[in-house]
Amino acid sequence: MAVYGEVRLRKVESLAVLVLLAVAAHADGVAEPTEVALVTGAIRGVGKGVDLGLAEAGVTVCAAARTLADTEGVVGSLEENVREARALVGDCRAVCCDVSDECSIDSMFEQVGPECEAIGILVNSAWGGYESMVENGEFTWPKPFWEQPSWRWKAMFEAGVRSDFLCARLAVPGMIERGRGLIVNVSFWAAQRPIANVIYGAAKYATDRLTTEMALEFEGTGGTVVSLYPGLVRTEKVMEAAEFLDLSNSESPQFMGRAVAALAADPDRQSKSGQAPVAAALGREYGFYDIDGSSAEPLPLESLP
Repeated sequence: MAVYGEVRLRKVESLAVLVLLAVAAHADGVAEPTEVALVTGAIRGVGKGVDLGLAEAGVTVCAAARTLADTEGVVGSLEENVREARALVGDCRAVCCDVSDECSIDSMFEQVGPECEAIGILVNSAWGGYESMVENGEFTWPKPFWEQPSWRWKAMFEAGVRSDFLCARLAVPGMIERGRGLIVNVSFWAAQRPIANVIYGAAKYATDRLTTEMALEFEGTGGTVVSLYPGLVRTEKVMEAAEFLDLSNSESPQFMGRAVAALAADPDRQSKSGQAPVAAALGREYGFYDIDGSSAEPLPLESLP
């Protein structure tokens, strides 16, 4: 009972922190009522978690992904996410977009612009290359680079790195005009050491390099850009293999959203521009917890296999 009571208290404390962060954001001019957060890849996994985490902090979210309607046999849809987000404090609007298609990205910003007036937070969470992990009966993900399928390179760089650049390019002019804005590129430790495969590592390294270079050019405008590292996230795919994994230090997808909300409300967030903070470390710094009241331990780089 004592443990349960502590977890309940932590959940209440964490929600209270998020409410205070949302209030602070409006007070400090971080996200005025006319400004919104645009989240790509918001149909499932980390993207959906960011959508919900921002919504519970009172932020209006434009959730972007390819699948709008609930479809039999398909996990997740924008319609489902909108329903869940609207059950929280904030509002959510669905925008269909294939981020591997530049014309689709242009169309997304045309849809978001007139309706939402301004994008105060951009979260680039869309990613490709996880499709068709098994080819001809073989699991190709851990294979050496000379045995990797060439389509994976195209998918990871076009739906990931390239789309991050294209979305930021369209979002930044409005941020500069208003003298504030936050861009979050979802990345991972693979950017800093080999822990998966060559293509994944190269793409994440490119994401972090994009963040670093953008931050240099963003300096002095009031804008902030970071790469944000999750820990082990209990996504739909991870939970399918839960019996084979140690999830004792894992995070819900929504924890990433809470990290973004906390970062957006930090009046000193520009000091982190160009960096790659870890979501769990931000939880310790800002005092927010996961949806179950837990607090994951930040994993240092040297602890990774």
